[in-house]
Amino acid sequence: MKIVCNKSDLLKGVSIVSKAVPSKTTMPILECILIDASMDIIKLTANDMELGIQTVIEGDIITNGMIAIDAKLFSDIVRKLPDNLITIESKENNQTTITCEKAKFDLSEKAADEFSFLPEIEKSNQFKISQFSLKELIRQTIFSIADNDSNKQMTGELFEIKEGLFRVVSLDGHRISIRKIELGEETEDTKLIVPGKTLQEISKILSGELESMVTISYTNNHIVFEFDQTMVVSRLIEGDYFKIDQMLSKDYETKIKVNKRELLSAIDRATLFVKEGDKKPIIIDIKDESMELQIKSQIGSMDESIEIHKDGKDLMIGFNPRFLIDALRVIDDEEVTLYLMNAKAPCFIKDEDENYIYLVLPVNFSSIA
Repeated sequence: MKIVCNKSDLLKGVSIVSKAVPSKTTMPILECILIDASMDIIKLTANDMELGIQTVIEGDIITNGMIAIDAKLFSDIVRKLPDNLITIESKENNQTTITCEKAKFDLSEKAADEFSFLPEIEKSNQFKISQFSLKELIRQTIFSIADNDSNKQMTGELFEIKEGLFRVVSLDGHRISIRKIELGEETEDTKLIVPGKTLQEISKILSGELESMVTISYTNNHIVFEFDQTMVVSRLIEGDYFKIDQMLSKDYETKIKVNKRELLSAIDRATLFVKEGDKKPIIIDIKDESMELQIKSQIGSMDESIEIHKDGKDLMIGFNPRFLIDALRVIDDEEVTLYLMNAKAPCFIKDEDENYIYLVLPVNFSSIA
């Protein structure tokens, strides 16, 4: 195999597929990137058996062929080469030569036929969504997935399509994030649990352009994202997702409307007195037309009042401030509405059409003095 391509094109391709190279593995071949120039295009592929990414790059194929090469070393070499044409040539004795201007590297390659190729996925079930919308849906929900494997479903997000609405849900046992949008085409109703890792990596690759589309195909076991000459294949998480709708009450005894920026800024200031790992809650005291925020810790305290519009009863309630900040940061509305029942019931932050719903469980603050 011999190919020639621009450094910028090669580096972009390597950066994309490297997201599917495992950091630790007992299979050395999985630490490789497959360079496939066997046909009339140059494809780069990486696969950790759970997540696989393939992308096509521009370049000239001098001699057809296919090689597997250590991903980290290859990436480091390409990154440090001059901004010019790079030639990659496979030679005898499983050696590959990489040259650019006066720089030349010789390194070992692995047999391409040992590589774990991406599975062939039946694409009968699919739908399309703009890159912008998908990137936003991930950004607005991904923060509330669980970061451990104690409950596998919590480490992923629910993709649910029902009657033309696409709903994305995440939860970690302390909060729930829900976003939904209308799809512009008729799509079969379905429920899929997509690994959070997959969505985090896809979000980094997506350009986020409104006019560029992502085609999403799925089977019982896999989901495929195709966009910009790139294909991402991921295993789905098995099992049934939580019965989310049973957790979403429409009852409330206190409803407040507040300027989002003011509330977010006040809570953010309060966290100055919360050390990392500290579980000090922020106390919110709702009275008449004001909301008082209080936090006390060993290093200091803060007390701040914000104007609100309130319907219903007065209420004092405590929250993990980080959970409120995470939700408020991804809401674009100038004003947000909070629905509360009592000091032990969840707080709901949602718009009138419920295009977004954020549920945050309160915390016990009886020990705060």
